[in-house]
Amino acid sequence: MNFFIRSLLLLSLACLPAVQAADSGWLRDAQNNHADVRLRSAPQGSTTQLLLDIRLESGWKTYWRTPGEGGVAPTIHWQQSGIQSEWHWPTPARFNVSGITTQGYHDRVALPLRLHNVQGDRLAGTLTLSTCSDVCILTDYPFSLDLSQPGDAEFAADYSRAMAQVPVAAGLTDSLSASYVNGELQIRAQRQAGWQHPQLFFDHPSGTIIGKPTLNISGNLLEARAPVTDEWGESTPALAGETLSLVLADSGMAQQSETRLGSQALFSSQGQSFLFITLMALLGGFILNLMPCVLPVLAIKLSGLVQQPAQTRRQTRQQFLASGAGIITSFLFLALLMSALRLSGQALGWGIQFQSPVFLLLMVLVTFLFSASLFDLLHFRLPSSFNTRLATQGSKGLSGHFTQGAFATLLATPCSAPFLGTALAYALTAPLPQLWLLFLCLGIGMSLPWLLVAALPGIARCLPRPGRWMVHLRTLLALMMLVACFWLLSLLVAHWGHTVVMLVAGAMVVLMSGWLIKHGAWRQATAVFFTVTLTAAWLLITRVPSGVDALNWQPLSEDAISVAQASHKRIFIDVTADWCITCKINKSRVLASADVRNALAAEDVVLLRGDWTHADPILTQFLQRRGSVAVPFNQIYGPAMPQGQILSPLLSRDAVLSALSRAKEKQ
Repeated sequence: MNFFIRSLLLLSLACLPAVQAADSGWLRDAQNNHADVRLRSAPQGSTTQLLLDIRLESGWKTYWRTPGEGGVAPTIHWQQSGIQSEWHWPTPARFNVSGITTQGYHDRVALPLRLHNVQGDRLAGTLTLSTCSDVCILTDYPFSLDLSQPGDAEFAADYSRAMAQVPVAAGLTDSLSASYVNGELQIRAQRQAGWQHPQLFFDHPSGTIIGKPTLNISGNLLEARAPVTDEWGESTPALAGETLSLVLADSGMAQQSETRLGSQALFSSQGQSFLFITLMALLGGFILNLMPCVLPVLAIKLSGLVQQPAQTRRQTRQQFLASGAGIITSFLFLALLMSALRLSGQALGWGIQFQSPVFLLLMVLVTFLFSASLFDLLHFRLPSSFNTRLATQGSKGLSGHFTQGAFATLLATPCSAPFLGTALAYALTAPLPQLWLLFLCLGIGMSLPWLLVAALPGIARCLPRPGRWMVHLRTLLALMMLVACFWLLSLLVAHWGHTVVMLVAGAMVVLMSGWLIKHGAWRQATAVFFTVTLTAAWLLITRVPSGVDALNWQPLSEDAISVAQASHKRIFIDVTADWCITCKINKSRVLASADVRNALAAEDVVLLRGDWTHADPILTQFLQRRGSVAVPFNQIYGPAMPQGQILSPLLSRDAVLSALSRAKEKQ
């Protein structure tokens, strides 16, 4: 009897699946062992509920309804025609790999569906699922469910739990507005309870790609900016007036919203008024005169005054006005260049011409010829239409002074001064009329010292009486220009290699020294030899890895930032370039100091570095997403600073240490 009862109990247990909801069991494809899927279903009135469970191996992900810049959303192809699928999507996560941002899920996710027009007791189809890690696999999972089985409490609970993860239609924001301005999506959201760790996910309008948003929190106000391009990453589509669908999440709550895109800016690129940005452009341009980049050209101008001590106030005023005009005209030419690059869909950035070996070679030749001119070895004339000498003795025309101003602008472009980066970042994303106006202000700001001398020419006349000291000063200025020449030549190492650059440098030294000896200038030839030797030694020393270079720097990427943030690490980002003088100043004066180096070497600090010496579209996009177009660029993330803090282009020891301290998770 006991045996009979036990047999009945075992038979009952074996038949339990038959009284549960239709269940495919866990499915796995032989070609993809990184994902398991399971489909369960139960009728619910006139509709049929379907629950898709996805279980992913660690490090693998699948995609949301809008994957982002890459990926494929899950789909089901039904064997029965006429079935209508209503997918419900839980709040996704954002992934960043090699500069590409995607939206999806990792680990485990349950996607609830409601089906309409299901006929009969059999539900069959094929699920197509994309799973990605370093590679992506598109897998088909055929399935068949027996709908004659009634639903059970477990399925109902799992379905309700999955629906609870789907964003609600209201309750998170008190107000929400969005605008599309010149390739940038701007969103403003207000929440009375304030914001903690907000996240934004977008349904991309047809034919467009929306990049990773940059968020700024100010009390109960959230401001977000995101770059928008077409599907090829080139032109900016016209979206004003279109309806934008998005999900905004914060602290475990998510809201699905739709809003019509306006055409008026909700805020400037840096949250500042245009008048304030204009003042920053003027100040940033003025500070460029204090950077070492412009020193050689100031030397040329000083040399011109030394050569003509007896000139009239009118002549002095005209010469400095011509130089100022050269600076302003050059900035307007840069505005024209930036406009052309933007309209053609090319990368924009301050100093990007120094990434070109052709431009560097041209600058090397120009500075070499200027140095020869200051040594009084070369007297050359521009074409007859100009009819003037270029920065040489006896020139009464103004074209040479105009050229000096233009040359000063070219040499200023590898420098990023305080206030300059903010003004440039706004200008290069602003409407074209504002771009031109801001570049004009930059030119006026840089030309202010020159215009001051033009207004008060007596300042330029406060020089000692002519004498032998002028010859020595001219030699010193020529040597300074020669140092600039060999510094520019050293930048070609990244393009030509050390051997070729050393051969070219040796040929230039021999040419200049032989030229001087031929003219009987033995002292100047000796000075050239020692100056070049010291310059070479200095360049070699600066290229030797310093203490800060010996730290554990890792390649910069959005994915590396995400991984470090997930591990609750502090992150120090350094974007630099060989041609960036401000970068070298930051390294030697701040980053290489003992206390900053010790802070960067802490166990919870991850160091990420990007090199912009060569053109790098991914790195350019990285900078643009953060509202920057120039190097140096430094940013700090941390548990207490999840949105990151961008530091001033000209670093200070206290600012770096303070930001690192604030980024640390509070105990």
